[in-house]
Amino acid sequence: MNDEQLLRYSRHILLDELGIEGQQRLLASHALVIGAGGLGSPVALYLGTAGVGRLTLVDHDTVDLTNLQRQIAHNPPRVGSPKAESAAQSIAAINPEVQVRTLVQRADAALLDTLVAEADVVIDCSDNFKTRHAVNAACVRHGKPLVAGAAIGFDGQISVYDPRDAASPCYACVFPPDAAFEEVACATMGVFAPLVGIIGCVQAAEALKLLSGVGQSLAGRLQMLDARTMEWSEMRITRQPECAVCAGKH
Repeated sequence: MNDEQLLRYSRHILLDELGIEGQQRLLASHALVIGAGGLGSPVALYLGTAGVGRLTLVDHDTVDLTNLQRQIAHNPPRVGSPKAESAAQSIAAINPEVQVRTLVQRADAALLDTLVAEADVVIDCSDNFKTRHAVNAACVRHGKPLVAGAAIGFDGQISVYDPRDAASPCYACVFPPDAAFEEVACATMGVFAPLVGIIGCVQAAEALKLLSGVGQSLAGRLQMLDARTMEWSEMRITRQPECAVCAGKH
């Protein structure tokens, strides 16, 4: 690290658990962020400010006026602009040395198969089950840790699915692809603005821990937040031997 980096990241370096070695690991890392909306905004901004060397942002959508209530990476002049490019501009304004690649397209299976293989960690900030399952399948296939979050209304959840750990379930172990889940859109139900910030910040923290080798991840634990009472609950989750996605991988 040069003198400017030593100063910029000094508060990380002062942490005994992180130090110079941990910060250097962050600088050498590559994170893939799927979605640059409510969850993706704090994730992208915090990974950028923390010094993750390379970020790939994937989002097919454009900034809408209704997004500005909670999607903090965007602003009014960027309404109509691609969300991935808007988020990249916000990162560059804070930390211009981070290399940000933007892809304005849907994260389908073919694209994910390429992108996940290149990343050190994947953060799923998407808003639908189809994409979440496609991201999970790619992470299992390539053995890459996945930090998955979701938020709707006043309810949020987050966990880490790490295929490198034989005891860790994958996303499909907890939410089977063939199960009947009701897909609810923010446009019809709404979302409490700070909720996506809370869940997104925890996603960023888990990703940074995985990249730097600090602490213990949320693998095997699903945390759920009720923002009405600001109460967290936790559920222990295990690998399902009959899982259609990860069975036989260990």
